[in-house]
Amino acid sequence: MKLYAKTIPQTLPAWATTVTKSADLFEVEINDEHPGFQSLLEELETEIEPGTFGVKAEHLCSRLGTEMSNLNLHQLVEQAQTLISLIATHPHYEQLLETGYQPDLNIADAQTALTYLQWELDCNREPSA
Repeated sequence: MKLYAKTIPQTLPAWATTVTKSADLFEVEINDEHPGFQSLLEELETEIEPGTFGVKAEHLCSRLGTEMSNLNLHQLVEQAQTLISLIATHPHYEQLLETGYQPDLNIADAQTALTYLQWELDCNREPSA
């Protein structure tokens, strides 16, 4: 998993590594299978909306000592596509499918929606001068 931040602490946890850095953006790779990261997620998990539990990005960033970058929509779509691919191949997700999980909308639907969004963004991108 990748995190894009404006600022990061000098010392990152063992499960986080700075991949690239520029004057205004740090790309941090997070080993989301590391026990330390999993423990942090469990600690931060809250009810995001009725019946849905998860971790708010702002809480995670606050705990990491990072300031989130305001990524442009192209970058967010790329991140979402990467995450959806990771979900699709995750052993727990595959196990759910094998045990009969059949959602009305599936991973392929999400990937298609993001592809359409990417096409729309590409069509509306102003030509470079």
